[in-house]
Amino acid sequence: MAKNVGILAMEIYFPPTCIQQEVLEAHDGASKGKYTIGLGQDCMAFCSEVEDVISMSMTAVTSLLEKYGVDPKQIGRLEVGSETVLDKSKSIKTFLMPIFEKYGNTDIEGVDSTNACYGGTAALFNCVNWVESNSWDGRYGLVVCTDSAVYAEGPARPTGGAAAIAMLIGPNAPIVFESKLRASHMAHAYDFYKPNLASEYPVVDGKLSQTCYLMALDSCYKSLCEKYEKIEGKQFSVTDADYFVFHSPYNKLVQKSFARLLYNDFSRSASSIDEAAQEKLAPFSSLTNDESYQSRDLEKASQQVAKPFYDEKVQPSTLIPKQVGNMYTASLYAAFASLLHDKSTTLPGQRVIMFSYGSGLSATMFSLRFNEGQNPFSLSNIATVMNVSEKLKSRHDVAPEKFVEIMKVMEHRYGGKDFVTSKDTSLLASGTFYLT
Repeated sequence: MAKNVGILAMEIYFPPTCIQQEVLEAHDGASKGKYTIGLGQDCMAFCSEVEDVISMSMTAVTSLLEKYGVDPKQIGRLEVGSETVLDKSKSIKTFLMPIFEKYGNTDIEGVDSTNACYGGTAALFNCVNWVESNSWDGRYGLVVCTDSAVYAEGPARPTGGAAAIAMLIGPNAPIVFESKLRASHMAHAYDFYKPNLASEYPVVDGKLSQTCYLMALDSCYKSLCEKYEKIEGKQFSVTDADYFVFHSPYNKLVQKSFARLLYNDFSRSASSIDEAAQEKLAPFSSLTNDESYQSRDLEKASQQVAKPFYDEKVQPSTLIPKQVGNMYTASLYAAFASLLHDKSTTLPGQRVIMFSYGSGLSATMFSLRFNEGQNPFSLSNIATVMNVSEKLKSRHDVAPEKFVEIMKVMEHRYGGKDFVTSKDTSLLASGTFYLT
C-alpha cells in the first residue's frame, strides 16, 4: 500500500495581463482604499482574448511534466476542478488528453469536478484517495485547478482573477496528507450561483456569502478539533499548526477567517489564548452564533487579537491571491504556492491547515505535513520550478479603459460557437498555449 501520499510537484500559470487595483479604484470612482484596503487586494490578473481556462490548464500541465521530467505515460488519473463552463457536456479533462494521446496514453481515469470554488479540492481528494486505494495501478495522479473569475461592472468586478494550477500526486511525497484530519461541511445556499447559462457572470449575495463562508469555517474547525482530540488525546488550537491557508476570494476575508478561528478557540476554552486576548474577547462571550457573524465589534476585536498570529501563520500564503485575485478553484492552491515560495527551506516537519470553500455550498478543512523530499520532488525544487517572483514581475499592467474593452469583448463572445481572436500573442511567454 502507498505511504506518505500527497503532492509531489506543483506548477502555476496566470495570465501576463493584469490591472492594478489602485488604478481600477480611481477609474471606477470608488473611494480611495476601497479595493486595496477594503478588499485587501493589490492587483488582478485576467484572460485576454487569446487565453481561457483550457489554454491556461494546458500550459500548466505541459510545464509541470517538462520541468519535473515526468513521462506522460506515467499519469494514470487526471482530475480537473473548475467552475468556468465552456461546454455543458464535454469536460475540460478531455481537452487536455492530446498531451497524453501523442505518447500513446489513453488509459487515464477521472473527469471534471464542479461546485463553485470547491471543485479543485474534490479533484485533489479523488486523486489522493485513488493512490491510497486498492484501485491504484502504481502511476501518478494529476490534478488541475483552472478558472477565470469575471464579474459584471459594479462592486464585485475587482474580486476577479484567473489562473491554473497543476499538482502531481503520488507516494513518498514532500507534502503529505494527514488523511484522518479532514472535516467537511455541506449545505444548500444561494450565496453565489450562475443560473444564466448565456452569461458567465454570477449572481452574488456578498453579505450572505461571507456569512456562509464563516459558518462553514466554524463547522469544519469544530469537527477537525474533535477528530484531532480523539486521535491525539489533547485539545487542538491554532497553536497546533504552523500555518493556515484559506480559500482567498479577497484578502480581507482571509483576515476575518483566521480571526474567527481564534474566537472559536476562545469560545471552546478561554485558557487556550493569552490573558490579554481573553480580556478583549470577554465582552462577546454571551453572543449567539448568529449574532457573532453580524457583530462588527467582535470582528474588530478578534482581528486585533489575531494580528501577531496572522503575520506569522497566514501572511506568508497571501502573495499570489493579493497579486492575481480570486482564482476560484485555484485560489486555495495559489495561496499554498505562496507559502511554498516564501518558506520552502523551513517547512520540513511542519503542519499546515487548509480551508477550502465553494459557494452553494461545500467546504473542507484538512491537514498537510511537510518533508523535504528528494529531487525533483522536493519542497525547494517546487519553489524553484514555480518561479513565482519572476512570473509576477514579468506581467504587463493594462490601462483600465483597455481592461473594460477586453471585458466587453469577452462578454459578447461568451457562448459563441465560432469567433476570431485578435491573434495578439506578443505578451505570452514562450511555451504558453493560446486560442487562435
